[in-house]
Amino acid sequence: MNRKKLRSIVFYLHRYIGFFVGLLLIVIGVTGSLLVFEQDLDHLMISQQYGHITPQQVQLSAESVVNTIEAKYPARGDFHLFRIYLPDSPSSPYVGQLSSTDVQRKEVFVNPYTGKIIGERITDKTLIGLILNLHYSLMAGQMGTVIVGIAAFLMCILTITGLVLWPGWRRLITGFKIKFDAHPKRVNFDIHKVAGIITVVFLFFTSFTGFCWNFYDLTEPIIYAVTFTQKLSEPVSKPIPSKSTLGLTEQLKIADAALSGAVTKSIYFPSKPEEALRINMKLPQESSYDANSNVYLDQYSGVVLRVDNALKMSLGDRVLNSFIPLHYGTFGGLFTRILYVFVGLSPLILFITGFVMYRHRYQEKSVRDKPIV
Repeated sequence: MNRKKLRSIVFYLHRYIGFFVGLLLIVIGVTGSLLVFEQDLDHLMISQQYGHITPQQVQLSAESVVNTIEAKYPARGDFHLFRIYLPDSPSSPYVGQLSSTDVQRKEVFVNPYTGKIIGERITDKTLIGLILNLHYSLMAGQMGTVIVGIAAFLMCILTITGLVLWPGWRRLITGFKIKFDAHPKRVNFDIHKVAGIITVVFLFFTSFTGFCWNFYDLTEPIIYAVTFTQKLSEPVSKPIPSKSTLGLTEQLKIADAALSGAVTKSIYFPSKPEEALRINMKLPQESSYDANSNVYLDQYSGVVLRVDNALKMSLGDRVLNSFIPLHYGTFGGLFTRILYVFVGLSPLILFITGFVMYRHRYQEKSVRDKPIV
């Protein structure tokens, strides 16, 4: 197969994949742009809806707050507490996350100084929850998750074919230039090529990580395999007859000693007697926006079952932990997060300019094929 024919195949592959999933990628991209600042927007909405928290000298312990939440939502009820976020600033609340048998999740907000429950909400019914649901699964459940995953995979192909077709490989400076004083047809073409080359790497990262998340059961073992990494087994607690679980305050002290210098960000509570208590922590040296270190404790004895130091993890785990910063653009601070807002909007720009290019080609072909009378 000669080079010209191969390029023609790549061109048509790029065009028709773009038309086939273009509108879907616009929805995913625009919602993704909104989710770049998800936590910041959510914190603002919580403050406006439930009131501003005035910082005081001493915060209540996590154990005290957990007891408050469990008193309102006892284990025998519809909801049970599975995770609690500790305040990430003096004016932030404790956030307890509860799950139910019908898969609904509820968030409970507790003032860290008074212990008063200041508000609660169903997570999926919040604005951020609705946007996330649309972005991740088109609000169509498991089938929507599969469709978005396939669209993300096709986006990966679009980035590769677009990179092959980019006209700036021979004259690099021209490839990044938009001639605004040229014919509208040329301006449209220039916008398409420049928007594509500027965002191509980031679009690949976001689409690849999105595909891996939506097909996690398939992609996780592949990532461990190609990185020659063995997935660690889940730590297991040893239930002790007639003995209750160790107090949370004592468990947190043990976790602090096991991972010195780390700050506790959240706590995952066991849902079964044999599961371990997981303390999610962040070391000062971690460059990630999120916390990737964990200490697993026996929920009865407090024995340290496993310590996951984010700075010493295996290659496979580091690859998986890189998904969040690569998908949300948090790896470079505020600059890359702002950049990712535009990356999310690029499928809209590329689809419109691509459609205009197709329309010009179609009109020119119609003129050429028109019989001369």
